[in-house]
Amino acid sequence: MDSNVTLIATATMGLEALVAREVKALGYENPIVENGKVEFEAPPEGIARSNMWLRTADRVKIKMAEFPVYSFEELFEQTKAVPWENFLPEDAEFPVTGRSVKSKLYSVPDCQAIVKKAVVERLKKTYKTSWFQENGPLYKIEIAIHKDTAVLTIDTTGQGLHKRGYRPLHNKAPLKETLAASLIMLTNWHPDRPFVDLFCGSGTIPIEAALIGQNIAPGFNRDFISESWHWLDQTIWNKARQEAEDLAKYDQPLDITGTDIDHKMIDLAVENTKEAGLFGSISFKQMQMSDFTTNEENGCIVSNPPYGERIGEKENVEALYKELGKTLRPYDTWSAYFITSNEKFEALYGKKATKKRKLYNGNIKTDYYQYWGKRPVKK
Repeated sequence: MDSNVTLIATATMGLEALVAREVKALGYENPIVENGKVEFEAPPEGIARSNMWLRTADRVKIKMAEFPVYSFEELFEQTKAVPWENFLPEDAEFPVTGRSVKSKLYSVPDCQAIVKKAVVERLKKTYKTSWFQENGPLYKIEIAIHKDTAVLTIDTTGQGLHKRGYRPLHNKAPLKETLAASLIMLTNWHPDRPFVDLFCGSGTIPIEAALIGQNIAPGFNRDFISESWHWLDQTIWNKARQEAEDLAKYDQPLDITGTDIDHKMIDLAVENTKEAGLFGSISFKQMQMSDFTTNEENGCIVSNPPYGERIGEKENVEALYKELGKTLRPYDTWSAYFITSNEKFEALYGKKATKKRKLYNGNIKTDYYQYWGKRPVKK
């Protein structure tokens, strides 16, 4: 396939602008930013490169068609008009999933069945057969209808992009890797400055910081559903991996520390760091947040502290936030960033944030409190 494809990088609400910034950094111009997604044009190798490099997106899909739809008949005809044969081989396995919001066609199972039938009818003509074995590569088709506009896509990612391949083990409520990377990319941190996470859990934030600091592609350690597609030549994937290898700065020195009160979490974080191939790049310590001290200047703290969502935890968490404010007060050249759903955070921490940003951690509505340190003195 020589012509461009239209790609959709899906994103958590509030992170679309970051995803668009990453798309532009890959060299794909004029991305269109909408709620929960960023749309852009790219040559076929863009499928491999965007899966390899997008740190903050959830997945990458090929947009096959978009059209207004008010009846099942229209859905069938419009779907059948799409050139599926350009993408799906005769042995393709092509399950259809769906969702429908604020639309006349609200029965998702019916929408899925109609799309499936329309694709089959289209492929029957091309492949001159009435039966498809579906025992070849997987092409996951999705029909998404919103306010009577249908969008048909094929997923190129497989397991979500947050599955970097380094975290087989994690704590009960882990922060998604994509969100952790976003939190870091919303800071003023540079790899030549110290970086600390005071509530590191299984190490996700420090690991994502190290990947960013050494410019290691987040998808380097895993595979993708579209690697088995016949029209996406294996050389495209080889080139994307070679590019990732060439651009990595493995010798960039890093000063990254993760601390947690729970020694089991520290053991887990160390294991995950080994899995990520970053052993030795990050220091982990079991300690209380209130024991944090440093002689360094202009560092950056990024943390996902406990929120106190469970009954009985609230008082402990409020005391913790007060202690956190007291502990960090002496370090006025440091910038500190905290994500929490606790709306009283600023009052408890004892300082108004320089900037606040609404983000979702899974289904939890949170704020990202950003405290900028004094600017470093230019030498």
